[in-house]
Amino acid sequence: MNVSNRKNGRVYLSIEKRYWDSDAKKSRNKTVKSIGYVDELIKDYPDPIAHFKELARKMTEEEEATKCHTLTFSTDEELPLGVSARKNFGYVAPLKVYHSLGLHSFLNNRSRYENFEFNVNSIMILLVVSRLLDPSSKKKAYENKGKFFERFDFSIDGVYRSLSYFAKVSKELQQHMYKSISSRYGSDTTTVYYDVTNYYFEIDQADELRKYTGKPKQNRKKPVVQMGLAMDADGLPIHFETFPGNMLDKQTFRSVIGEVRRKYSTGRIVVVADMGIITGDNIYYLKGGDRGKNQNGYVFSFSVRGGTDDFKSYVLDQDGYTGYDGSPATQETDFKIKSRVTAREIKVSMKDGSKKTKIIYEKQVVFWGKKYHDRARAQRGETVKKALDLIASPAKYNKATSYGAAAYVGNIEYDKQTGEVCLASLKYSKRQKINPAPQFPLFPDSGMREPIALPTKNQQMAMVNYTINNCTS
Repeated sequence: MNVSNRKNGRVYLSIEKRYWDSDAKKSRNKTVKSIGYVDELIKDYPDPIAHFKELARKMTEEEEATKCHTLTFSTDEELPLGVSARKNFGYVAPLKVYHSLGLHSFLNNRSRYENFEFNVNSIMILLVVSRLLDPSSKKKAYENKGKFFERFDFSIDGVYRSLSYFAKVSKELQQHMYKSISSRYGSDTTTVYYDVTNYYFEIDQADELRKYTGKPKQNRKKPVVQMGLAMDADGLPIHFETFPGNMLDKQTFRSVIGEVRRKYSTGRIVVVADMGIITGDNIYYLKGGDRGKNQNGYVFSFSVRGGTDDFKSYVLDQDGYTGYDGSPATQETDFKIKSRVTAREIKVSMKDGSKKTKIIYEKQVVFWGKKYHDRARAQRGETVKKALDLIASPAKYNKATSYGAAAYVGNIEYDKQTGEVCLASLKYSKRQKINPAPQFPLFPDSGMREPIALPTKNQQMAMVNYTINNCTS
């Protein structure tokens, strides 16, 4: 109820209702019932204001009651064939995160002055929740939009046309998401993980972006696009970029990490990547070149077999290894580790195209875990057993079933039409690869032949070597 003082000094009562004016983008009041002046109403009501406040309250209750509906249905009723009335309610969980990160505000604000006939925020919501709950093509996501409670009022053409706009604002959107995640949940960028993958396309001819590559990740001889992704210490994405499919992984590094350093205010970072990415040029870039700005670090793994004689001697020398508790390692120790800071030469590309040798100082860490060693040796034993059977009975195998074991067998050829192993060309020429006695044991008593990959947190690892730049000994 509204109580207003008029210019004549009299008090006027009216009952008003608040509503949202979509054109003006603000709330307004409209008069539902005009009551009259208090000095006149007091003749009929001892307390007009109290009386009509109660009346307004009852009117509100009656209106709210009309909004409640009771649905009656029969549990024996059957849906007609071909009709699906199922709705998904679980999407409200990712939708809440979507809104908490302010993605709706970002897209609505950025597209305000675009000449669109569709709502890019609604399209993004559909694509995001569909990708999380039921990964499929964009066409399939559009066909299933009816299972959500949202008003997805756009066409499939609108979905496809919106993709160009999403690509246009991609970098801004990534920065907005990172800032939102950092402010709401925090982001640890002291360590940045970087890796590259690719995606193939079912097209007949390559173009400027989708290129043929020597080693597609999914073993499909189709044009691919490379994607480089940087993540924080908790595995949350920071920034990604796409590259032509024929670009080498190591060539994508500086573009992505450079963008992270320039636009995301990460401070000093330690990049974790495989050795194919952490090249001499990229190490030089992380260290700041010759400017003496040795701020950033890196972690990568590499094979002991590919190391220098000095490094191999260091690995096999039992002096310096310690266990979990820091005490000197023994033959019964389940885990051994040691490290050193040493100089290493790297080759760096100059602007004139030449290569120049630079000296860097790295911390090398070597460690070994018995549990992983036993697991790796058992797995290798199964592969060796299969390889021996392949040699004895080649007719039992084809190109698909001989996978893995074929690496231990030489001069093996396959029928191009059937994929079967060609009996005449099968020759056991790499016996040294199957010999259980190691050519280069990492520990004389271990019987282990080869190092493994960079460890994860939940694994007891076998011997590996990896280097950390700019670390203390």
